[in-house]
Amino acid sequence: MNFSSSITFTVAERFLRYVTIDTQSDPASVSFPSTEKQKDLGRLLVDELQAMGVNDAHLDEWGYVYATIPSNTDKDAPVICFCSHMDTAPDCSGTNVKPIVHQNYQGQDLILPDDTTQVIKMAEHPDLKNQLGKDVITASGTTLLGADNKAGVAEIMDACYQLVNHPEIKHGTIRILFTPDEEVGHGVDHVDIAKLGAFAGYTMDGESAGNMENETFSADGARLTIRGVSSHPGFAKGKMESAIKIAGQIIAALPDELSPEHTEGMQGFVHPVGMEGHVETATIDFIIRDFDEAKLAGHVDVIRKTADDVLRAFPGSSYDIAVSQQYRNMKGVLDQNPQIVEYAMEAINRTGLTAKLCSIRGGTDGSRLSFMGLPCPNIFAGEHAFHGRHEWVSVQDMQKAVETILHLCMIWEERS
Repeated sequence: MNFSSSITFTVAERFLRYVTIDTQSDPASVSFPSTEKQKDLGRLLVDELQAMGVNDAHLDEWGYVYATIPSNTDKDAPVICFCSHMDTAPDCSGTNVKPIVHQNYQGQDLILPDDTTQVIKMAEHPDLKNQLGKDVITASGTTLLGADNKAGVAEIMDACYQLVNHPEIKHGTIRILFTPDEEVGHGVDHVDIAKLGAFAGYTMDGESAGNMENETFSADGARLTIRGVSSHPGFAKGKMESAIKIAGQIIAALPDELSPEHTEGMQGFVHPVGMEGHVETATIDFIIRDFDEAKLAGHVDVIRKTADDVLRAFPGSSYDIAVSQQYRNMKGVLDQNPQIVEYAMEAINRTGLTAKLCSIRGGTDGSRLSFMGLPCPNIFAGEHAFHGRHEWVSVQDMQKAVETILHLCMIWEERS
């Protein structure tokens, strides 16, 4: 079925509406969701789903949106779920986003009007070479765009609209899940897996059109606590051992080859993401990443060795390190049911794109969902340069994502 000629897409108009709603999450918050404003988008999505006729769409107390597209086939097709997150990253403002559609892009520099120092150049964004003649959406220069992950949200919403209005598209039961707080690592903390009741899930949260991601980092967090020796600064000679200065020396002594800015591909890293303290006590927070889970412990040992080496010059000081698990590489779970990825690859190919199997140098809600009993790879949403002012997406790539969802629904029904 050629969807591009048989349906009228709504994904672009939905996306332009959703990005104007500020849904930035807050890593310092102790509430859930971390910001109440994320529910503003959730309520809108519920209203739109119910207007389509998706009667069970609802927003729960935790800020999750659940909905069901009932089966329209006599076949006993497995229940599948499509998932995207509603929040945007804390790294860049999501307030008063002004989306701009650059129609019929021809390779020119995209100068963002609200801050003309912000220029999106093809030389710095190679995938723009694939957007010639397409309609590219950016923000106006003072905020992020929110394509991560409102592109995915809009794509799933458009797919719901098409499934409801085109009964000739045969499918089993489809569950919809929109989550808060993915960007601060808590996107699935309160997901009701039993309510979803799905055999397989798919996050729509990837980058280039055609990409299919079945592998993520395994991830730990670590907090290094340094205990120094405090003394009155006027009488500190030979006595004071400043914990905050020790912390600075430890960070400076970490090996460059294990830093994010010096790694790529399948290489892992150790990354200090926060430091606070004073003379007597200081803490450094790290994120530790690798595709090979067995290497995580070795990366922690690098932190320990670095601390040991630095503290040799500070005999009165000490440290300890606490490691916490964050998420694990989903590939091991997905490999147990290879058809979950294979069907998605086929769906991408049916749109006319060439499916490309990739690894994510990061994680998604699907990482944790996979280990919660819902195997959940990641399909492209078309988002680029996320978490910053240069974020962009093309209308046509989002349409291809909608087509991918529809084909995937059909494939699961066909193979049942």
